[in-house]
Amino acid sequence: MLSLSPDPAIRHRPAPLRLILPADAPEAALPPVGVPVTRLSGQTMGTYWSVALVAPGGPPPLLLRRGIIAILDDIVASMSHWDPASDLCRYNAAPRGWVAVDGGLAQVLETALAVAADSGGAYDPAIGGLVDLWGFGPPGPVAAPPSAAAIAAALAAPRWNEIRVEPARLWQPGGVRLDLSAIAKGHAVDAVSRYLSDRGVTSHLVDIGGELRGWGIKHDANPWWVTLEQPVGRDGRPGGILTRIALHGWSVATSGDSRRFLMGPDGARLSHSLDPRTGRPVPDDLAAVTVLHRDCMMADVLATALTVLGPRAGPDWAAARGIMALFVLREGRGLAERATPALAALAETH
Repeated sequence: MLSLSPDPAIRHRPAPLRLILPADAPEAALPPVGVPVTRLSGQTMGTYWSVALVAPGGPPPLLLRRGIIAILDDIVASMSHWDPASDLCRYNAAPRGWVAVDGGLAQVLETALAVAADSGGAYDPAIGGLVDLWGFGPPGPVAAPPSAAAIAAALAAPRWNEIRVEPARLWQPGGVRLDLSAIAKGHAVDAVSRYLSDRGVTSHLVDIGGELRGWGIKHDANPWWVTLEQPVGRDGRPGGILTRIALHGWSVATSGDSRRFLMGPDGARLSHSLDPRTGRPVPDDLAAVTVLHRDCMMADVLATALTVLGPRAGPDWAAARGIMALFVLREGRGLAERATPALAALAETH
C-alpha cells in the first residue's frame, strides 16, 4: 500500500486511482439484492441538491422528497443572505441590539464563531460586506476589483468577535453583515441525512452543491463512492491524481477556485475565497482543499478556513488538530499535493 506523504509538498507521478477508505465506519445492514437506487433532486441555495438512496419497504420517494424540500426551504428562510426576508438578512439590516432568530441559525453561527476564533479569523462569518464588495454577493458582479480605500472601510466594520449568540437571538453590534455560505450547505447536508436516517433510510448519499455525506452500503456491499473533481493548474488544465472516497458515516467538502473566480486587471485569477484578515482574495497558490469529516458542516467550514490559511500554515494547523485534509498546490504551471497525516493514513494509490 502506498500512502500519501504528510510531509513537504511532493509532486506525484500520474496514478490511475487513489482510494480513501475512512476507518472506524459504523456497521451497516446489507439491503436486499435487487433493490434499486432511487434518485431525487432539485434546486436550493443557488445550486443543486441530489439524494441517492436505497429504501426497501421505506417511505415512498415522493413523501421523502417533500420532506427534504421542506427542510431545505426552512434553512433558506433562516440562513440565506440572498433572501431579504430571511432571519440572516433581517439580522444584517438590524440596528445595534438583540435580534430574534431561528434556533438553527444560532447553533450554526455558534459553530462558525468557534472556527473563527480557532483559526485567528482566517474564517469569518461576518464577511458579508467584503463578499458584496468583490462582486460575489447578492448585488452581483463588479466591473473591477474594489479600491484600497473601500477595502479598508469594510475591514473597519465590526467583525465576528463582536457578535454574541444566545439560543434564539443574536447580538448585532451595528453594521455586521453575516455570510454563512461556507457553512450553511454543509449544515443542510447533515440535516437532510439525519431526516433520512430518522425515517429508516439507512443507505443514502446526500449532495448539495458538491458537499456530500454518505451513510450505509448498497446491495452489492459497496459504500457510497464519490470521485473528487480534479482542480486546474494555472494553465487551465485539470490535474492531480484521480481520487475516490468511500462515504459511510463520513462527509467531504472541497474549497477551490476552479469554477468561481474574478479576473484582475493584470489577467491574474482572483479567487472567490476572501481572506477576512486582508480583505482581498487568497493567492492562487492553492487550487483546492478537500476535508473529510464526520459532519458535513465541519468539513465545509474547515475547507474554507484552510484555504485562507494557505499552503504553508494550513497543513500545519490542520495536522495539529487531526483534521483529514488534502491540499492541491499550484507549482508553476503544474500541480502538487500535500496530505495531512490523518488523511495520509487512510489513502492507498493503485
